[in-house]
Amino acid sequence: MKIVALVGGVGGARFLLGLKAALGVPGSGEHEITALVNVGDDIWLHGLRICPDLDTCMYTLGGGIDSERGWGRAGETWTIRDELAEYGAEPTWFGLGDRDVATHLIRTRMLRAGYPLSAVTEALCARWQPGVRLLPASDDRVETHVVVDDPDGGDQGGQKAIHFQEWWVRHRAALKAHRFASVGAEEATPAPGVLAALAEADAVLLAPSNPVVSIGTILAVPGIADALRAGRARVVGLSPIVGGRPLRGMADACLDAIGVATTAEAVGRHYGARGAGGVLDGWLVHDSDWADVPGVAVRAVPLLMTDVEATAKMASHALELAGVGGA
Repeated sequence: MKIVALVGGVGGARFLLGLKAALGVPGSGEHEITALVNVGDDIWLHGLRICPDLDTCMYTLGGGIDSERGWGRAGETWTIRDELAEYGAEPTWFGLGDRDVATHLIRTRMLRAGYPLSAVTEALCARWQPGVRLLPASDDRVETHVVVDDPDGGDQGGQKAIHFQEWWVRHRAALKAHRFASVGAEEATPAPGVLAALAEADAVLLAPSNPVVSIGTILAVPGIADALRAGRARVVGLSPIVGGRPLRGMADACLDAIGVATTAEAVGRHYGARGAGGVLDGWLVHDSDWADVPGVAVRAVPLLMTDVEATAKMASHALELAGVGGA
């Protein structure tokens, strides 16, 4: 059985752990998981190409993640970060760990040698053996930028666009976001293997990742949403909203910027039914929530990723709703 999952960073990585557990991957060889990973968070810093979501998935699935933070390497040290700060090298708001820098150095060297991001990711995964095929949504530059009020705009006010990482990490999403822009998305193409994976999939799952800047950015790459709609596989999403609050992060600030309420129903309607121009066939909400999404089969099940076992049960419910498994 071939399963494709669209994922972001921490939440997406943890969902993939549960999906692996639900399918028994690796081991029997009966199942194959392909993860289409958001690249909108990617950024150049200190001359290095940083791919936070790809790395979080790779480290999590490969056993190298800092499990308490949910991102970065376990046993990390911060000598490089501290030395950069001593030089006054900006930006100081994004800390690069010493172990993590090695990954970024290898990636940057390969990219500058002409290798596409998908090939670089495959090479990096040869070390980590994640048990899941990790594919960037695109090899092209697709970066999420956020339009916020310009604090230097004076009496005239005004707005400016900043990289998503600056808004998310430096400002903790405290600056009101007026809108998001996927820079480069219109000219981008899906990475090699993305469309084939969707065409061959037995089920497609939308992880409980940020619907705006993670899943939304993947769907913004031309051809991916169309492939979801045209594919033979049922598409099932898992709500990242429980009881009117995001499971993780600050997705409510993102939803507010695009005029979508922070509810499981509103996010389901935002994705929409596949037969009506959207992408969903099924939508899972937490068992304390309720949702009416026209044209979409909705079920309420526990959606708290408290551990791998609980997440595996979530994944099993999603597979069951997709018609390829049982909970």
